[in-house]
This record gives sequence, structure tokens and C-alpha cells, in this order.
Amino acid sequence: MAAIWVYAELDGAGGVASPALELLTKASSLTPDVTAVALGAGATDAVDTLGAYGATTVLAADDPAYDEYLAEPAAYALAQLVREHRPDLVLFGPGYDSRDVAGRLQAMLGCALVANVDDVVALDRVRVRTALRLWPGRPGNLRGGIGGTKIVDVKLAGPAPPLVVPRAKAFDAAQSGGRARVVAVDLAIPEERRRTRRTAQHHDESPGTRLEDAKVVIAGGRGLGEAGNFALLGELAGAIGSAAVGATRPVVDAGWAPFGMQIGQTGKTVEPDVYIAVGISGAAQHVVGIKGAHRVVAINKDRDAPIFQLADLGVVGDALDVVRALIAELAGVAAPR
Repeated sequence: MAAIWVYAELDGAGGVASPALELLTKASSLTPDVTAVALGAGATDAVDTLGAYGATTVLAADDPAYDEYLAEPAAYALAQLVREHRPDLVLFGPGYDSRDVAGRLQAMLGCALVANVDDVVALDRVRVRTALRLWPGRPGNLRGGIGGTKIVDVKLAGPAPPLVVPRAKAFDAAQSGGRARVVAVDLAIPEERRRTRRTAQHHDESPGTRLEDAKVVIAGGRGLGEAGNFALLGELAGAIGSAAVGATRPVVDAGWAPFGMQIGQTGKTVEPDVYIAVGISGAAQHVVGIKGAHRVVAINKDRDAPIFQLADLGVVGDALDVVRALIAELAGVAAPR
């Protein structure tokens, strides 16, 4: 029987990171043999949750070394377990820690690794979104870039198991009501795998709706002019209700917004019903993070901004003036008549 493993990253607060639950749901739709690998504090306590979302077996270790040291202990343990049990496919979430572990594991095993995957079609085939172009002077040879408009199927070859990192929110998490058996992982992590120590952790405590869960996301770019103008986006989010505020990488790098608000290739991926891009030009690195948005509204004074090519509705005008007008209009709708 084909076996899929899911590296179940823990959230650092006693629970399971949401991408792991999405991956378990997808894995259980492909095979009844799904194993979750949970390493670190709270791993054993997470067994019931992992089973409820599709895991039939949980390889669990509560060794604090997995939390104290970055990536290497987890990659080492996974390599030993993979060599022993020989799964057919291993799935990783898109979080930084999971991707770090996946990359190190690939180097140790010499197997294939594919990231930013849109769908897992079968145990040996994934679906990715790419921009396809011909290599100059090489007829028939293609090259691609993340976040393009073409959807292609990629066959996974080479030594087993292939490692796959789907994009954020590629799948919906759903409980199946199952239960998992627990297999304790008792591996001694050698000293040479304890080199980079985690000295501190910060968990984003941003108030309001989380970006990943919001039905409406309002994101700001350099067109806002200065950091203080992000307050207007907060007002608009409050007027809409159940909305969240995001940002582009340039404004995060400039210190206008915290990293937890960053959307794009190096930030978060969102799939709201409505995405409102305020003063955002539409660079490819940002657009990657909003491919799943159902409707895109763009507000920009530059009528030639690339974001308008993606938008379902475009407003050409001063971003601040348009946002203030929207807030006033929504206040009028909400006011008793």
C-alpha cells in the first residue's frame, strides 16, 4: 500500500500548525495510509488532532532538541525514519521551519523536491503554476517562473521518496473523525546536528482577523506615501468588518508595517473573496501571494500599473482620497436612516 507522510509542524503554542491539517486532509484523499511526523514539545498531545484530520499513524517525539535547535535535528530524524520505513511521498507545509527541514532532508537523501505546488495529483505527480518560456537558442526547451499563468503537471522521478511543499492554502482542512496510533520516536540527536540554537521566538499577536482567514484583505504599498497612512487601511477594514490588512515587501522592508503583514513570495499567501490592493504596482513577487483571490480591486494613480492587468475592478486615482471616500460611503451605508 502506498504511504504518504506529512511533516506536521507544531505551532509553538501547544497545537498543530494549520498547514499540516490541510496536508493531512489532502493526503488522506490519495491513500488510506497516512503518517504524520510530529517532533518537538506537544507532539504526543497533538495525536488526537492529527488523527481527526486523516493521520492513521503518528510518529511522535517530545524531545526539546527539536525546538531548541533549528532544522538539523528534525532533518536528521526524518532521514533516519525515511530510510527505515520508506514512504512513497513526504509533504511539508510552506512555513519557514518546514521548508528549512525539507531542504536539508533533500540534501541528505538526494531525492526530488518540488515547492510552491498547487495540487498533488498522484503519488508521483504534482501540479504547479508557472510562467513558461523557451530558452533562447534551444527550441523546445522550457523554463519557468513561480506564480505564472500556466498550470502544468510535473512527474516526480529519482530516488524515493519525493518531497513536496504545496503553497499555502492549496487545500482545505477537514476533519474525518479518525484516530491514529502512536509510535514513539526515540532517536539520539548527535552533537554535530545541534549547531544552530534558537534563542527566542516571537508569535504574532496582531489583533483582529488573521490574514490567512480573512474574507476581505486590504493591502497597502508604497502608493500610501508613508507609514502613518496605514491607519486608513485599518479604518477601512473596520468599516467593512471581518477584514484584515496586509502589506507588500517594500513597505515592510521600509519599516512601515511588521513582517507578519507581508503578502507575496517571501510572505503570506491569501485567498480572500475580495482583495483590495491600495497603492500597489503589482510586482510578480507580490502577485504570487494573491493568486487565489476570487476578486481583485486595484486602486492606483498610475493607470499603467501592472496590477490593473490582474484586477477585476480598477480605480485610477489618489489612493488616500479613494480610501477616504470608501470609508465615508460605508459609514453612510451603516448609519441608520
